[in-house]
Amino acid sequence: MFVASRRREDHDTAIVNELEFRFEEALAYTSSLRPEGFATFRDKLDPAWVEEALLTTGTATLRRRRLPAEQVVWLVVGMALMRDRPIWDVVRQLDLALPSKGGPRTVAPSAVAQARARIGAEPMEWLFERTAAEWTIASADRHRWRGLALFGVDGSTIRVPDTAANRAHFGGQKAGGDRGESGYPLLRMATVMALRSHLLLAASFGPYGLNERAYALPLWGSVPDDALVLIDRGFLQADILVPLTTGGANRHWLTRAKSTSKWKVIKKLGAGDDLVEFTVSREARKKDPSLPSTFLGRAIRYQRKGFKPQTLLTSLVDAKRFPAAEIRDLYHERWELELGYGEIKTDMLQRLETIRSKSPDAVAQEMWGLLIAYNLIRLEMERVADEIGVPPLRISFVAALRLIVEEWGWATITASPGAIPRHLEDLRDKIRYFVLPPRRGERSYPRAVKIKMSNYERKRPSTAKGAK
Repeated sequence: MFVASRRREDHDTAIVNELEFRFEEALAYTSSLRPEGFATFRDKLDPAWVEEALLTTGTATLRRRRLPAEQVVWLVVGMALMRDRPIWDVVRQLDLALPSKGGPRTVAPSAVAQARARIGAEPMEWLFERTAAEWTIASADRHRWRGLALFGVDGSTIRVPDTAANRAHFGGQKAGGDRGESGYPLLRMATVMALRSHLLLAASFGPYGLNERAYALPLWGSVPDDALVLIDRGFLQADILVPLTTGGANRHWLTRAKSTSKWKVIKKLGAGDDLVEFTVSREARKKDPSLPSTFLGRAIRYQRKGFKPQTLLTSLVDAKRFPAAEIRDLYHERWELELGYGEIKTDMLQRLETIRSKSPDAVAQEMWGLLIAYNLIRLEMERVADEIGVPPLRISFVAALRLIVEEWGWATITASPGAIPRHLEDLRDKIRYFVLPPRRGERSYPRAVKIKMSNYERKRPSTAKGAK
């Protein structure tokens, strides 16, 4: 009887190993987030990088704890995906805590908060920058346009919990009149995104009062040579554009002109296509003496049916190498960054009022974890797209996110060997639902304000004596 039972176990194990091997080649979504179990994410997020992040920032665990520093890193990433679970339950669900002397792996919520505070935000920031440089540049390199890697830069805001510390650090939007600030403090951020895969290359964030151009300027150092950056027209100023082009080799920008933009036509390059010269204001040169008095660009006029005429401005002055018609079509890929922000804020954060953390340092830690998790999902989507033979943007982000979150929960539940093959078979069948239909460029939707500032006075908790 013992021998027969052992043979059945060996047989089941062989089946599981075979299916896991085959599925790893096809999708590789079934695994565990833990460094010893979640193979897909572990292979991409190298444990050596996690260790280096902790050592470089001086936050590595020196003594045995229930939640070692390397496990806390995975916890912060897990928080970004398991939005419907308390943080302490994320620890339990992912089985991150080491067993105590008595054996149980449960930890108190206070211990989780202390563990997060011990490592702070720096290791997560280091890890994001390290992984983003590895993944995003390689991704953009595979999806070039006329030899240039395509990136987008823009800003956005995210609500944070309304605590005294967060409001003092981040501030908020003015409500107008004597109504004070917005109901929640706001974090302002800027990111660099590979437009054809949505992988993030760099990010900068902080108090709402600082404009997004100030957050974008430090990001230029992350942009590789031979790249084109599509930017919002709010970034159309010399102290933003000139450092981008002069800070690297063959780096370019493309944006849309403002109604107040001025330039001098130097030469006609074609129909609706001019070589132009921009004059740098005296005030800008006074603030930054390294700026030139003038710089060249190109103005390309176009009009889409049903819309007003527009002008694109770019540093791509070689009309033969970079045809105007292609540039007109290319500019609209800038909206991929807006779609990426929607994936983060609407799909990952589930349109909740705020992220979770109640102090500025914890907010920063959670934000870096959120951006790492987003890149991990996008990296998996790109790999699946390669296997199917479609562009990465043809894979449904919502479907991929849901499947990965389900697998995190499933992979940490004890399952019988006989149930694993059936589960893997189901997942292989689901992949066909991930593919979206091709984009229909002729469709358009007018912009609309979805959330409006309230006309009523802000009601704040009262700290006066006797207040209920």
